[in-house]
Amino acid sequence: MTDDSPDIAERKMQFLFALRSRGVTDRRVLHAMEKVDRGLFVRGHFAARAYEDMPLPIACGQTISQPSVVGLMTQALKVSNRDKVLEVGCGSGYQAAILSQLARRVYTVDRHKRLVVEATDVFRKLDLTNITAVTSDGSFGLPDQAPFDRILVTAAAEDPPGPLLAQLKIGGIMVLPVGQSDAVQSLIRVTRTEDGFEYDEMLPVRFVPLVEGLGRDSG
Repeated sequence: MTDDSPDIAERKMQFLFALRSRGVTDRRVLHAMEKVDRGLFVRGHFAARAYEDMPLPIACGQTISQPSVVGLMTQALKVSNRDKVLEVGCGSGYQAAILSQLARRVYTVDRHKRLVVEATDVFRKLDLTNITAVTSDGSFGLPDQAPFDRILVTAAAEDPPGPLLAQLKIGGIMVLPVGQSDAVQSLIRVTRTEDGFEYDEMLPVRFVPLVEGLGRDSG
């Protein structure tokens, strides 16, 4: 985080305190979230609320996730510095930027070309050279780059998509929201084993739906 004015510094301290109080305790994750300035990923009149623990609207009818949820999802993913990570749902790029501090390589996909272009611009300004952002239908993953050590999905499907499960390495972890409506969703962690998949339910959440196909701006 960059601006050192007293007001901003105080808000950033409160930001980190809110993360810890909501269960984000992993030191590497907290350090990554301290280093990546959420304010760079929030535009327009919502920019003043960038350091509040709440989701905020972004372009294309999407949202930038609540920071504590970003932290909890990242913590559950257990990323190591050797991992290749796929993120489905680039959005503002904030989550990918966090992951870039922890992983060897991050691939992030979004169905909206505008979001990918804007996120890539921020990645370039921050010199985050280990992120590749792609305009693509994320429900199919990125077969050309598979398999992945970790997969993070930031949009809700009724069930974990089969192509994403198939692109997860044995021993790999996927974290995603599942649910049949935006009112009833659960964050789950899927671990691929030699014998199949293990599922752990974590906490109730609300995410935008995982939609197949490209956005209107991406044709």
